[in-house]
Amino acid sequence: MKAHEVLEQGKQLLTQRGEQRDSKEGERSMARAVRAFWILYGDRILKRGYMSETEGWEFMSILKKSRKAHGVYTPDDYLDDVNYAALAAESESNWNENGK
Repeated sequence: MKAHEVLEQGKQLLTQRGEQRDSKEGERSMARAVRAFWILYGDRILKRGYMSETEGWEFMSILKKSRKAHGVYTPDDYLDDVNYAALAAESESNWNENGK
């Protein structure tokens, strides 16, 4: 695949996702996700000075929730959200078991 073909497919996907969700300009769910994430985890991250792996998975879950909140039903959003929650649980379990 040529670079310009990748860009064209990306443009089409961005437009499609925007139409599925809430913006004719394309996918715009990130701002909502960032605001929600910082409300939940921001103080802890700032106090610690870094974001944990578990919080990374939690962020991805919140992004999926942000997408689900604004638009048509897309099974992928729910499947990914469940998987991100499982990965967060695994990460946190490993963190606690290994005393990190």
